[in-house]
Formats: sequence, C-alpha cells, structure tokens
Amino acid sequence: MTTLDMPTTKPITRPKSRFTLKTEAERFALVGAWLLLIMIFGTLMPDSFLSWRSFSTLFGSQAVLVVLTLAIIIPLTSGDFDLSGASTLTMSSMLIAVLNVKLGWPIVPVMLIALASGLIIGAVNAFFVLYFRIHSLIVTLGVGTFVNGLILWVSNSQTISGVSMGLVQWVIINRFLGIPLAFFYALILAGVIWYALEFTIPGRKLLFVGRGREVSRLNGIDVDRVRATSFVLSGLISAFAGMLYAGMTGSADPLSGLNLLLPAFAAAFLGATTISPGRFNAFGAVISVYFLVTGITGLTMLGADAYVQNLFYGGALVIAVSLSQLVRNRQPQDFS
Repeated sequence: MTTLDMPTTKPITRPKSRFTLKTEAERFALVGAWLLLIMIFGTLMPDSFLSWRSFSTLFGSQAVLVVLTLAIIIPLTSGDFDLSGASTLTMSSMLIAVLNVKLGWPIVPVMLIALASGLIIGAVNAFFVLYFRIHSLIVTLGVGTFVNGLILWVSNSQTISGVSMGLVQWVIINRFLGIPLAFFYALILAGVIWYALEFTIPGRKLLFVGRGREVSRLNGIDVDRVRATSFVLSGLISAFAGMLYAGMTGSADPLSGLNLLLPAFAAAFLGATTISPGRFNAFGAVISVYFLVTGITGLTMLGADAYVQNLFYGGALVIAVSLSQLVRNRQPQDFS
C-alpha cells in the first residue's frame, strides 16, 4: 500500500472549554472585592463588625433594596428604564398603612390591593411608553412624580404607624438561621428571575429584545408585548418591595422609600459586571446590593459622616455604569 492509498485521519481536537481563568475572574471579581471589604472592616472592628448579629441585621434590613433592584433590572434587561420603582414601593406601603391602620381592613386583602397598585402603575408606564412612543426615562419619571403626589395626598404628608403585626411577624420577626425571613423572600425572588431568564422562552425573549429590538421584531418576537410585560412585572415586584417595607418598619413614610432609587440603580449596573458580565442578572444584583451596603455600614461604624452615603452611592453608580460598558467592550446600549 502506497502513501496515496493510506487512509487520512484528521487530528482529534478537543472542544474549547468555556472555563478560563480570565472569564471566571471577571465573573467573581466583585465577590472577591466584597470578601476583601469584609476582611478590612473585620480587621479594623473585629468584635462589632464580624459578629453574626451584625451580618444577620445587614442581610435582613436590606431585603427591601434587593427586591427593588430586582424589579428595575427587568425593564433594564429589555432596554427600558423604570424610575417609578421607588414611588411604587412607597405607594404600596402607604396603601397598606392607610387601609389597614386607618380604615381597619384585614391585612390579607390590603396586601393584594397593594400588589394590584404596582400592576396598575406598571401598566400605565407601558401604555405611555409604547402607545405614544415616548422614552421610558421621561414617562417613568413623570409617573413616579405623579404617584409621589398621590402618596402625599392619601397620607396627608404624615408617617402612619401601627401596621398589622401579622405582616411584621412574617417579614422581620420570624427568622431562619437568625436572619429575618425578608432576606429569604428576596433570595427566592432572585432565583425565580434567574431561572426565568436562563431557562424559559419568555425570559430568553426578554434578553433578545434587550440586545436588539429590530432584530427581535424581524425574528417574529412581539417586542411591544415583551416590553409591556417587563414594565408590569417591575411594578408588581416594586409593590412587593413596598409590602416588605411596611412589614419591616411597621409603618409607612411618604418620603423615605424614595431614597432607595439611586442605590437600586447603582446595584443594578454594578451587578451587570459580575456572575453574568455584560448583562443585568439577578444574583449579580443581590451581590452588588450587599457589597455597597457593606461599604456603607463599615464606614458608618467607623464614624463616617452621613454625607458619605451619598458620595458612596453616587460614585458607585458612575463607576458601575463605566465598568458595565467596559465589560460590553464599550458597545452602546439601546435604551431608546
């Protein structure tokens, strides 16, 4: 047999593994930074900062911020902003306080009404954005401001306390491993959103629309329906955050919930740089919230002034957006 008659064999090549040190370092860099932050503050304040009581308080008290961040990443994933999330949260908590405390309604139907208010606000956002083709930034800012006026009207600009202990008990009093149940509600919600985006057709459509609306439309996806659904879900989850807020404080304040909007957006964009770099993701958002809050808590325990919180969150938002753009190779994001 000559060399021409010899059967030729192609060299066996192994498929390239998606696991590389660089990609994994990008995915978990923020987790490492969070652990480093804990080590630094733990070294400076070993008795107070490293106690389990301190961590359980940290995890439980920030559940409301986690849920609000999870709410706004849904429209962000589809390429839209929802600046009315904090207003929806405050409206939900205020409805619970007014109906339960002032009017004496049972807590369960009041909670359902509060959640329904979130659905309505989300539907209003979707209507004006999609029917009139107005930028989501303008619509949600206007709707949020309108809702703030309604909150001041129904509350008479006063804090209302005395929310049913049944709600308070199932939000913050009852604990698992010493951590309030509110934290685990937020974790479960993050798991549901992660599963939906990774393994369900509606979730993949949401991601696809966020990557390119015209391409999605040409592929037969009802882009307007996907975007409308994202606004409605954002409103619903924001209202759920308001329910947790009312249960955590036992009251409703017409203004305090509004302070959560900037931290939520900072965490959302910072979360886009971790776990699944380059896109908004649920567990990245959760980690980002606790990274930011750990920094604020540590600085506060060291005696930092109150203005440091604004400096930290404002700087974190700008840095987070910049980092998320670097992860995307500075590709412009379509928020039109």
